[in-house]
Amino acid sequence: MTITTSAAPPPMRNRPVVLVRGFLTGGVAGVFLAAVVVGIILSYELLIAGGVCLLAVYVLIRYLAGLPRRTREAEVPPYLALAVIESLEAVGGETSDIPVKFDLTVAPDDAPAFRVEFTQDINLADLPDYRPRRILVVQYPPDRPLKVRIVKRPAPDWEERASSARLDSAPGPARASEAVEGCGAPLVGFLGLLLGAALVVLLFRADLSDHNDSGTARPSVSSSSTSSSSTTSVSSASGTVALGPGQSFLEEGVLGRTVAGLARGADRQRALTVVVQERLLTVVFAPAGARAAPRIDLDSLPYERVPALVKEATTTLGVASPRTWQVIADGLTGRVALRVSVSGSEGTAYLEADGQGQVVRRVSAGG
Repeated sequence: MTITTSAAPPPMRNRPVVLVRGFLTGGVAGVFLAAVVVGIILSYELLIAGGVCLLAVYVLIRYLAGLPRRTREAEVPPYLALAVIESLEAVGGETSDIPVKFDLTVAPDDAPAFRVEFTQDINLADLPDYRPRRILVVQYPPDRPLKVRIVKRPAPDWEERASSARLDSAPGPARASEAVEGCGAPLVGFLGLLLGAALVVLLFRADLSDHNDSGTARPSVSSSSTSSSSTTSVSSASGTVALGPGQSFLEEGVLGRTVAGLARGADRQRALTVVVQERLLTVVFAPAGARAAPRIDLDSLPYERVPALVKEATTTLGVASPRTWQVIADGLTGRVALRVSVSGSEGTAYLEADGQGQVVRRVSAGG
């Protein structure tokens, strides 16, 4: 049985809702991060508690708001359809289940076929069964056809249909995510994050100014080295190093040596957060004499693992053309944790690692 298909775009989400949700999420995250940093600098526990409470309330509201939709989706069985593998590529993995990037033509019984690209974990022993032009059975929510998953053990009637069907390829490129989101949602979320953080800083700018003028802070120092073309700025609250063109903190040994040169004496025990980008390093310190706060020991961070973690994040999490990456190390949970995020046209993905640089969680783009 041969099925001739024609491409048609699947239904799209409500763009304003996606953008507003992204802006609010970014804004709450910005307020939370700024409240924690400013609260630690000013030894103002109430501000830190307010930031934590705001984040907790927002997460609870998001959960409750999505509960009716999740309930409806649980009550409605997923839609089943046949699909043909156009191409596939293993994109990494260190266990028996490895992530595989699929490009499928999906042919619903009552709608035009469409191309979709997604990543799904496949057992290494079953990988030879997945080859181009093989017919599969897939499922997806009726209102979100791009959320396709392969049915590994279909019912006998669907298995029989798949064994006898022949599908034509749908024209056009595969769609990795719903086009309505594109790069707009991450950009709006980043804008919300900046505005939220700026709001907290503006509200407490007078207190921050008084703190810097109180005499407990070191004077700001700015220096430039012609041999490395880097710029270093140090204050009581943070230290920043900007590398020149052609340099990167992913080069062997560069990150560890730079942090060692940036943090001197007691500063190595007063670090709150370390943020690393391609050519920009920022270390946020707790002020001298501040009360207890979740700090990290700069000597204990796994600097040698950072290049490998960034490579894994930029190549295995579904972001085909990464535009930016960022590594954040902190001890807010009581233990040292690293979060490597990468952004591209497919969205934002990230992985989390422990204090030894071992990956404990991966979140793919759109996941």
